[in-house]
Amino acid sequence: MYWGKILHIDVSKRKSRVQRVSKKWLKKYVGGVCMASRLAYDNIPKGADPLGPENAVCFANSAFSGTMVPVGTKYAVAHKSPLTGFLGDCLAGSYFAAAFKRAGYDGIVIKGKSDSPIWVFVDDDMVSFEDASDLMGLETFETEEAIRAKVGDQRVRVCTVGPGGERLVRFANLTNDRGRQAGRTGPGASLGAKLVKALAIRGTHSVKVADPENLLKVCKKLGELAQTTKTEKYRILGTPANVLAMNRLGVLPTRNYQNGEFEGAEKISGEVLHERHTEKAVACVGCPIGCEQVARVREGIYEGARTSIDYESLFALGPNCGIAYLPGIIEAIHRCDRWGIDTMSTGVTISWAMECYQRDILTKDDFDGLEPEWGNHEAVVELVRRIAYREGIGDLLAEGTKRAADKVGKGSEHFAMNVKGLECAGYDGRGFQTFSLGCAVGTRGPCHNRSLAYEPDAKGKVDRLSAGPERGMLAKEAEEFAGVLDIMMFCKFIRGCFDDMWTDAPEIWKYSTGFDMTSEELHQLTERSWNLKKSFNIREGWTREDDWVPPRWLKDPLPSKGSKGAVIKPEDMRMMLDAYYEAREWTPEGLIPKKKLIALGLDDIAEDIGV
Repeated sequence: MYWGKILHIDVSKRKSRVQRVSKKWLKKYVGGVCMASRLAYDNIPKGADPLGPENAVCFANSAFSGTMVPVGTKYAVAHKSPLTGFLGDCLAGSYFAAAFKRAGYDGIVIKGKSDSPIWVFVDDDMVSFEDASDLMGLETFETEEAIRAKVGDQRVRVCTVGPGGERLVRFANLTNDRGRQAGRTGPGASLGAKLVKALAIRGTHSVKVADPENLLKVCKKLGELAQTTKTEKYRILGTPANVLAMNRLGVLPTRNYQNGEFEGAEKISGEVLHERHTEKAVACVGCPIGCEQVARVREGIYEGARTSIDYESLFALGPNCGIAYLPGIIEAIHRCDRWGIDTMSTGVTISWAMECYQRDILTKDDFDGLEPEWGNHEAVVELVRRIAYREGIGDLLAEGTKRAADKVGKGSEHFAMNVKGLECAGYDGRGFQTFSLGCAVGTRGPCHNRSLAYEPDAKGKVDRLSAGPERGMLAKEAEEFAGVLDIMMFCKFIRGCFDDMWTDAPEIWKYSTGFDMTSEELHQLTERSWNLKKSFNIREGWTREDDWVPPRWLKDPLPSKGSKGAVIKPEDMRMMLDAYYEAREWTPEGLIPKKKLIALGLDDIAEDIGV
């Protein structure tokens, strides 16, 4: 359901107002990353400093939050990323999204900068600005509990900034419900720069749907399918099941992507994690899958470390740092979650620093006596702390790989594994060349969630070790398939449970909201969303040169058996980019024609950036 209301909060003036939006507007932007991106485009002025008061942190809910729709209780955040300077869009789920919906809003926009630390309390139609001086320095989970204790109501849900966000670590997260992160691209830094420690919401309104009888039928079917073999991988091992599969293919990033095969993969596999450390599997609110693997260290120097483990966190702080010791990896992830920093960017940035140490670009003195050799889990755990608190070399690493490499130089730019400033995901693009294109053109950077372009490679639909012009259309289609899930706000793990997502999703949306949508309109919606995000980036100075991959992928062939000799040829990447822009109906420079934007209903943006 929709309320037709966007709550605007100015923390400089400590005032709020409600913007009414029409049914036409809601149907045009729906929710999730599309609505959040539209709010960001409208509320962030061109050239705004990502860490300045002009940046807006824009929350958009799912139409399904708080309803019976499986895996639909999620929210999105969009902002100008302190890490990339382009649009950052993030997703998170669970009870915070439900409270957001029950408070009576479809979106929330936070602007300005407070003159002292505060937390914002949205209590249905009341907004208050509370002193947060006693909360500063608290970890993410502690902040949630402290605010609930202040209010005296366990129903209050809180989205928090940790010590990393307070110190403006450029890849700081927002955290809610003890471990659900709106991570990547640094929204925690954007909110922390406003001296906002948390956004707390208490919602007491009933959430109603348009056609509960028919919605129950389709949701029951979807929920039943989500308990079959279609999601078995996620229900039993979670995404850590990918470790051995990616290792066999030779695309498991190892020692800062120097290799795609890790000799210690068996020791940190999803199977071993499940057998020795998994305490339980938990689910987000309304989820029939329960993929979240909560792991605990039961003995040794890291005894008591407890956190949720997924593949991306595991690769980044495990094999990519040369670590084959699960307790150390669990402790590193545990620290990232407590202090509110992104595990992927943290791990990849640390691995860059470790390679700098390997190559004598950075020395023991630079690390204040620490010796970050490959596999040294104690050094990695300590570097996580230094990053979160910007201590010593952590101050440099808190800037991310791109800025750190630009400052250090000495050839370290060659192995700074990022695109547009965002650290790479857990699939080596040399062995997944369709995915390499997806990484290059990603509006927020190299993202496995926004693209899904690794699927044609992993499933053998194409020769994953070579390139071809057909990859342009494949990458576009993968983005738009992911886009449906990101706009409707379905978890991607349920994507195999639809008969035909292009007809099933509009049906579920209709029964929930009462709005009609054809599959053709849904296709246009996903195009609108992607072009909207790209338009924001163009407005902020994007050029074709930004759609590129790390030098290592272009010059260093993979030595791993499963992908031995694989490398991305620059001419192949240019060819795939040409094909992708053509599939998108953009210019050869990657700009968007006015007529394209107008056809997508983005007339005002056509005047801003169209060619």
